[in-house]
Amino acid sequence: MSESKSYPVKNYFAERTHLNREQYEAMYSASITQPDMFWSVQAANLLQWDKKWDAVRDYDFKQGKIAWFIGGKLNITTNCIDRHLAERGDQVAIIWEGDDPGDDLSISYRELHHAVCKFANSLKARGVKKGDRVCIYMLMIPEAAYAMLACARIGAIHSVVFGGFSPDALRDRILDSDCQIVITADEGVRGGKTIPLKANTDAAVTQCPNVHTVMVVKRTGGDIDWHDRDAWYHELVDAVDANCPAEPMDAEDPLFILYTSGSTGKPKGVMHTTAGYLLGAAISHKYVFDYHDGDIYWCTADVGWV
Repeated sequence: MSESKSYPVKNYFAERTHLNREQYEAMYSASITQPDMFWSVQAANLLQWDKKWDAVRDYDFKQGKIAWFIGGKLNITTNCIDRHLAERGDQVAIIWEGDDPGDDLSISYRELHHAVCKFANSLKARGVKKGDRVCIYMLMIPEAAYAMLACARIGAIHSVVFGGFSPDALRDRILDSDCQIVITADEGVRGGKTIPLKANTDAAVTQCPNVHTVMVVKRTGGDIDWHDRDAWYHELVDAVDANCPAEPMDAEDPLFILYTSGSTGKPKGVMHTTAGYLLGAAISHKYVFDYHDGDIYWCTADVGWV
């Protein structure tokens, strides 16, 4: 037995969509028949560049190699934050909802910029530089977003590990990605239950000799063990200023490493590059999600998964 049902798009959505069916089909056709021109137009229209690219792509399908926007330079935080400050600095950029429905926070672009720059400078103060790897092991709190953006601001490569993973899983990912700093919280809260993030991190890094700093966000205020390598997030950011120019990054510079689930073997670290990931996210956000100014995008996913 089978049946077909049709769910017509409401006129309100159809009238304001970025692309109707004919426009979408024309756009798709251009991406197939004229890929260099198509992606050049998208990159120019959707992203802000420090330096325009010399060539859209260089590829060799026989060897499985491809590079995008060769010679181009940009920083994702300039695109996600800085370019919005002049006209919408006080507009809400992130609405955070905590585990407790009464625990929420609205963060403006200006506040986000301030927090990210302070976080980035605190990483610099601990010796983090362009190309270094930073592990982020937290639940979905504002500081998780600050941490990812702070790494991108200075050219460090972040690797988010899902906050529900065990110490062994965390250890394996720290070692494989050669992280030297771990950012975590004292504890996390999910479904009313406390997650011992710092204790898990302590157990993991006992076998990670290259980790010299564990930065700890005070989330619950619960009792935790403390070691010489540990540093409170709030103390580090209080000690630095909020001026942190964005590092110009090559289009193909690594942005982050995220691991596969491991359902078919050892988890594999997948590296995403700066321009390709940013443009893919931007074009999806505009045309797939059909985002318009003033819309609120509700994300239920954890940053530990893509």
